[in-house]
Amino acid sequence: MDKNQATGLFLISALLLVYLFFFAPKKPEDKPAAKATTTASKTGEVTSAVPLDSAVMARTLGVFAAAAQGTAQQAILQNANLTVTFSTKGGRVEAVRLNKYKTFFGQPLDLLDARSAQLDLSFRTIGGQKIKLSDLYFQPTAVTPASVGERKGQSITFSADVAGGRVEQVYTLLEDSYELGYHLRMPGLANTLAKEPLTFTFIDHVRQTEQDGKQNRNHSTINHYLATDDHGALSEASEKPEEIIASDPVKWAAHKHDFFVAGFIADNEFTTGKFNSRVDEGDSTFLKTMSTTLTIPVADVEQNKAGFRYYFGPNSFPILKSVAPQFERNVFLGWGIFRWVNQFIVLPVFHFLEQFIGSYGVIIALLVVLIKLVTWPLTYKTYVSQAKMKVLKPEIDQLKEKYGDDQTKVQSETMKLYSTFGVSPLAGCVPTLLTIPILLAMFQFFPNAIELRQEHFLWAKDLSSYDVFLKLPFNVKWYGDHVSLFTLLMTASTLLMTWQSSQTNTQMQGQMKVMGYAMPIVYMFVLNSFAAGLTWYYFVSNMITIGQQYITRAFVDETKLRAQLEANKVKNKDKKPGGFQARLAEAMKAAQEREAQAKQGGGNATNPDKPKKPTRRS
Repeated sequence: MDKNQATGLFLISALLLVYLFFFAPKKPEDKPAAKATTTASKTGEVTSAVPLDSAVMARTLGVFAAAAQGTAQQAILQNANLTVTFSTKGGRVEAVRLNKYKTFFGQPLDLLDARSAQLDLSFRTIGGQKIKLSDLYFQPTAVTPASVGERKGQSITFSADVAGGRVEQVYTLLEDSYELGYHLRMPGLANTLAKEPLTFTFIDHVRQTEQDGKQNRNHSTINHYLATDDHGALSEASEKPEEIIASDPVKWAAHKHDFFVAGFIADNEFTTGKFNSRVDEGDSTFLKTMSTTLTIPVADVEQNKAGFRYYFGPNSFPILKSVAPQFERNVFLGWGIFRWVNQFIVLPVFHFLEQFIGSYGVIIALLVVLIKLVTWPLTYKTYVSQAKMKVLKPEIDQLKEKYGDDQTKVQSETMKLYSTFGVSPLAGCVPTLLTIPILLAMFQFFPNAIELRQEHFLWAKDLSSYDVFLKLPFNVKWYGDHVSLFTLLMTASTLLMTWQSSQTNTQMQGQMKVMGYAMPIVYMFVLNSFAAGLTWYYFVSNMITIGQQYITRAFVDETKLRAQLEANKVKNKDKKPGGFQARLAEAMKAAQEREAQAKQGGGNATNPDKPKKPTRRS
């Protein structure tokens, strides 16, 4: 048994003992596994329609009443990526299956089905009737070949004849595509439609497709993009009802289901948009309910310009980038600098390596090696700065002994000492701060990278979700019901790295030292349910950092470093501190003066210029 295994087993044992002594086991709730369901109907299956009173239909549907009688059938368009099922009742998309993907539970992945999704389109007539396409029955044509440029595909048309005109919906699915073209036409009905926008609605009940249902829910949201180049989104992790109303024209809207997207893109633009989401914690079937309402200019329909595209597919950055402007924003890579790091550094390197290497665990390890090589000069500067502090430790200890509990004086004299020897206390901090954006960017990359979804590595079944090395028969508060070995290895390596740094970093004393050892334990609880790819990344990063420190130590001669500092002392004998050190010295001097005045009782400690109030005599 090697050292890491022994550490892991020790931590597991300690965790179990703590639980037995301090936590009361609770009976686990029996929750059925939420699995994607598949519409079992076949093409051409007929369901009975409930006959409606002709007078009622005439009053509510007007000239469209003739199309409200019929039977519901199904038709299918299919390519290598998608199987799209349509219902003739409404001539609408009823179900979408992603052929190349499975749920975590091994079931076919239905992004939409008849139970979980309802798509519809409605409009008003001049007579005031509100017509919903879902109230009408359409006649499908046979599936015919179609092409867009050099790309081949299939097409199907649904039509409903009404008095004086016709409603037509044309769908086109190209080969090897995740996009479904949609064109709405209403020839002969220009004088029937009211001069107000049509309304497209999509109600989406999100099913669990991933191992971690909580992450699956918290990563599901609605994104939208306005014609003014503004991007907006509902809060992902909120369990309260969320709503956004877009009064400006909308170019596209997308329902993101963690790793998959159902999007709607206008060739022109939608007039307005409204987006909602809500969570019902008592619902064991659906994780979240999301709804989108978009308005379509009636002029686009009248002028045969109502063209749209559906996108049903993976939430993959390279694929989404070619769908529509800013459509790749559905892949959440963090905000600001963290997104830039992921988009322009991590993703390109990751996609380059996956061309040659099949194991994503190995790719992650190589990604760490490349990042560490690039940042090694910064790491080296940090270590040299810590070594200088260590060399000056005897002088710093003398200052502490000389000034005792007067911390302000100790800090002031320490700054003078640093200035004399030409040492900057920030020299070790700045290089570390420059590497933090890369480390924090990984928190967003690994849980959102579809490339890692269901990728096995060692004992991890899915690098985009937590690894389960040991399943606990109970739930530990703030920890969970499983043990992630990658997280334990990360914790052990962080503790080892902290100990190694404390041997060099003389500033790591007292509470700072305690915090240095306590934080890895805290992260063990926080990261136990994070993506295995992330904790594997940090474990490899820690081990390489430990190796770098050993190698760097071999190149840093503390005797020569001491001689260099002594030379700096002679050189800087009459030099006054400048820049940050000068401002810091002035601030410490002012603090010393305030303390002295407070001790002498000559003024207020907070405001030395304010005289003390006279003591009231009896």
